[in-house]
Parts: sequence; C-alpha cells; structure tokens
Amino acid sequence: MASGACDTACEKHLYLQRQLREMLGRDKDRVDRVWLVSDNAPVRAALLPALERAWVLRTPGQGISQWLQPEAGQPVAAHLYLVDPRGDWMMRFPAQADPARIKKDLLRLMKANESWDEAGR
Repeated sequence: MASGACDTACEKHLYLQRQLREMLGRDKDRVDRVWLVSDNAPVRAALLPALERAWVLRTPGQGISQWLQPEAGQPVAAHLYLVDPRGDWMMRFPAQADPARIKKDLLRLMKANESWDEAGR
C-alpha cells in the first residue's frame, strides 16, 4: 500500500514484487501482483512500465489498515503481503526482508498448493 505518488520505498516494493514473481519460473502465472493505492494522487508515467501485468487498486488507506496488519511499530506499507484469491491474508513478509528468503517461502507455498489453484483463474 502506498500513495499514488509512490516514494522510493514504494518503488523498491514494486520492483521486488516484479522480481519475486519472475523468480517463480513456471509458477509465476499462479501469482498476481497488486499495488494498493491509498489516495487519489496520479501514478507517475515513469512507473507505468513497472506496473505492466499488475493490478493497481485504489482503496482508502484506513480500510487497508483494518485488513492487513503490520508488525508492531511498522506502517502497513513497510511489508509485502501474500493474499489468497479469496482475499484472505496469508503471509506478511518482514520490513526489509531478504528477497532470497521470500523466494524460498513462495516456492514452498507453490509446491504445497500445486493442486489448490490453476493458472489463469
């Protein structure tokens, strides 16, 4: 979650989302990237290439904060979250998480749920 203006931390999260999805290889089509925008600020044109094949959803920040719970003392925007297709919050990755550890967790999840989901839903 971030403002449409998207500061440096936001840009890093968008980049990390894209890279993590690509790291999943053949399983990448089973994961959708979503950027929750918490205000009406316009998205900079420079960000549009990074948002290819991603969902950009505008929703009030208060609603997001009630749904996704950050680690104590951290803002919601400090984390990457994994949400299932039904909208159930499954995982929260730590602020400044190691991408290699996130990839490892995602690969484990992809292996475990091979029969739970189909690509292209």
